[in-house]
Amino acid sequence: MHPSPELLRWLAAASLLTFIGTLIIIPILVVRIPVDYFNRTGRKTLPWASQHPVIRGILLIGKNLLGFIFVVVGILLLALPGQGLLTIIIGIMLLDFPGKFKLERWVISQKPAIRSINWLRHRSNCPPLEIPEESETSATQD
Repeated sequence: MHPSPELLRWLAAASLLTFIGTLIIIPILVVRIPVDYFNRTGRKTLPWASQHPVIRGILLIGKNLLGFIFVVVGILLLALPGQGLLTIIIGIMLLDFPGKFKLERWVISQKPAIRSINWLRHRSNCPPLEIPEESETSATQD
C-alpha cells in the first residue's frame, strides 16, 4: 500500500508550515521567559485567576490545549525539520499538571536545552536564563 500523492502533499505542507511557524513563534516565546523563571520557589498567580469560574475554566482548557499541541508538534519536529526540543519545552511550560515545575527544571538543566535557549536569547540581546544548581533541581518540589 502506497500513500496517495494527495496525502504526501498535505504532509509536506504541514511539515513546511510547522517548520516556518516554529522558526517564528519559538524565539518570541523563549525571549519572553523571565530570567529567573526556573529559580523561583513559587509560581505566580495566573492573570485570569480572579475571573468568573466559567471564563477561568475556558482559559485554562485553552492554555492546556495549546500546550498539548506544542508538545505533539515538538515531538513530530524531532523527526522533521524544526526546533523540536524548544517546542516541547514551551508546550510543557503551558501545561498544568502535578510535578510540572520539577520536570521543567530537570529539562532546562540538560545542556542541549539551556544552550539552545540561551543562544536564542543572546541573539535577541536578552540575558541568559538563570538555571538552578543541581542540588536545588533534585530537592525542589512543586
